[in-house]
Amino acid sequence: MLWKEGSTTPSWAGNFSLSSDPFLRGYHYLNAIRQLTLAPGMVDVTDDLSEFEGICTWIGNYIDAVNQELNRCLEACHGCFSSSMRRSIGIFATPLANKFGIDGLCNLGVSPVVILIDVGRTAPQDWLKIVIHEYAHAHLGYPGHGQQFFEIIVHLCLGLGLQPPRPQLDMEISLQNWPHCEIKKNPLAFWMGCL
Repeated sequence: MLWKEGSTTPSWAGNFSLSSDPFLRGYHYLNAIRQLTLAPGMVDVTDDLSEFEGICTWIGNYIDAVNQELNRCLEACHGCFSSSMRRSIGIFATPLANKFGIDGLCNLGVSPVVILIDVGRTAPQDWLKIVIHEYAHAHLGYPGHGQQFFEIIVHLCLGLGLQPPRPQLDMEISLQNWPHCEIKKNPLAFWMGCL
């Protein structure tokens, strides 16, 4: 297990949170998050050394507040289900490599399940939408976008006051990006402090 049951803080968190140097905190955080991705290279921020330093420093200074907001989104999703139906899920913000073209992912291969969200890809008011999508995968325990996924997305959207999807013939395709949110052109700008 990566962290204690019921805790939102993984055991490796102490490795980066004890450092007083923001760059080191951010650097260690990104290295720890890399262990939670689905494939090597999913956390790949930049080859530019000064930009990398700026991103690590920003993460070291602000990641706790960002993760706290994501945890509020996670708890809102949990609130749509009885406690007996809730899975143990962790959630963390991280910049994801552009080549994958995703704003979030759910790693079902770790325990507890982990949701990683690139909060730089959307405006803060859309973070909940990304969390809802990944939460549905975590809740079901599979990555597809079929009928069960549709039902969970509808349940979450109705419970959280968002427009639910409608049944369609190409449901697998239409649900890949539901709920819809606007994607930013330069997701790394957020991670460099250009909010």
